[in-house]
Amino acid sequence: METSRHVALITGSGRGIGRAIALRLAADGFDLALHYNRSQGSTRSLESDVQGQGVQSVLVPGDLCDPQTPERLIAATLAHFGRLDVLVNNAGTYSSTKLEMVTLALWEETFTLNLRAVFFLCQAAAEPLRAHGDGVIVNLASDGGLTPQPGFPVSAPYATSKAGVIMLTKILAIELAPTIRVNAVAPGVIASKRRPMPASTCEKYASLTPLRRVGTPSDVAEVVAFLASDAARFITGQILAVDGGLGLR
Repeated sequence: METSRHVALITGSGRGIGRAIALRLAADGFDLALHYNRSQGSTRSLESDVQGQGVQSVLVPGDLCDPQTPERLIAATLAHFGRLDVLVNNAGTYSSTKLEMVTLALWEETFTLNLRAVFFLCQAAAEPLRAHGDGVIVNLASDGGLTPQPGFPVSAPYATSKAGVIMLTKILAIELAPTIRVNAVAPGVIASKRRPMPASTCEKYASLTPLRRVGTPSDVAEVVAFLASDAARFITGQILAVDGGLGLR
């Protein structure tokens, strides 16, 4: 099937921020390739929801620790829709492991999912994204990759992998210009069903944030939708913090 509508591939789309991004892009009329690894049930539910908004979708499963998966996801998207306009690299792993407890396995898994997979997805997507002259890549970084946050439970592997995503975004913005725009979103503390927080924890982080609340997946999704839209046509190589001002501490 070929479509004349714009198509977005979202990794890790089944839950949390990925789900919110999918619903938001569906509201903008994007047909969607919905990637998942383990969350098949929730992604199928998401597929029903986005199709209820009048767009087409296809499920593209795959383990991003497998080095062949990036090319397979792009190929599956193209086989179904015949085009790709937006790549959203949302999938990743989080850890708050202290220095002395970090293992080689944890380090390698974190960098594989958070950075290696992002690079090779961008590489595999570059040619189809160029085809229409206005491709978009949006990477999910983290406030923790922009600056250390004393007192926040973010591990060294997680923070440094997200710092790598930030530098990768800037390099690719130069290398893929002028036909592909590459930007990143750096969420702060985000509360979701995927990563619920006790009320006391939410209150603690809210008190440290100038806007006096923690974020929601829809807060992030709105910024991703903006960067994917023509309204951001003169923006590339930028890292937009969606953190309520937390990075100003």
